[in-house]
Amino acid sequence: MSVALLAEPVAPDRPDPEDLPRPPARAGGAERVVTSLIIVTPMLALAYALYRFWGEGIGVRDLVLAALFYVIVGHGITVGFHRLMTHRSFTASRPLKIALAIIGSMAFQGGPIGWVADHRRHHAKADRPGDPHSPHGHGPGLGGQLRGLWHAHVGWLLNHTPTSWRRYASDLLKDRDLMIVNRLFPVWCLLSLALPFGIGYLFGGLAGGLTALLWAGAVRICLLHHITWSVNSICHMVGRRPFETPDRSTNVAALAVLSFGESWHNGHHAFPHSARHGIMRGQWDSSAMLISLFERLGWATDVHRVRAPQA
Repeated sequence: MSVALLAEPVAPDRPDPEDLPRPPARAGGAERVVTSLIIVTPMLALAYALYRFWGEGIGVRDLVLAALFYVIVGHGITVGFHRLMTHRSFTASRPLKIALAIIGSMAFQGGPIGWVADHRRHHAKADRPGDPHSPHGHGPGLGGQLRGLWHAHVGWLLNHTPTSWRRYASDLLKDRDLMIVNRLFPVWCLLSLALPFGIGYLFGGLAGGLTALLWAGAVRICLLHHITWSVNSICHMVGRRPFETPDRSTNVAALAVLSFGESWHNGHHAFPHSARHGIMRGQWDSSAMLISLFERLGWATDVHRVRAPQA
């Protein structure tokens, strides 16, 4: 375990073609269609689920399954994609690394290599030219703020300059395990839907499988999408800033439980290699708790933590 006493220094700026002013790049036609479907389909499913809920409610089995898949897959993103693969805040055993990579891929947020590359670029260029999803710099007044929120929340997925994997994720490109998991991303997406359907079918027949697919599949994906994207958007617009950072990251306590500690975003930008983002007293961070459990089990080592001034 390593302990940092001060905020980590910001790397000096380097010339980067991604910083040059240019019109936003658009994804290719097929990629844009697939991305749009991944964004829109869970939202349509949520609307249908709310309609059903208004008339029929939600069964206990579907509620438990939805919560279970949300927690498991969500921690695959926060512990696996983010704190392990992006920031190397701990070292995982090979089985744990592979499991987290697969589980995180089930969130329908892309494979681990692209996810990591985009997030590392965000940190390298946070709220400056080259940041793929900053909400700032989109024009003056309320209109500019709303455009920025839209861009940071979801718009950047369809309209951004592609991130170089070789520049920002070269270490992952050398990891054979992660390369295989990344190539099989569509398989993990299918598994993300097949598992809740299969469990629902086992206990409730076809009707049980379909309602589980709705709630523990599509609705869970939609909720996790928007909580994850809220860290990009809301946590760079409103909230508290207990630490001085060169960007405009904030802490938003209201999102801490649903984001598994990711919304302590100002603390994260101040100490990006810390395995705990909620570093001040009373800040809920279930991802850090899970990493500590892995450490006690011997599955995680070299866990980076910080000591920060307590409010």
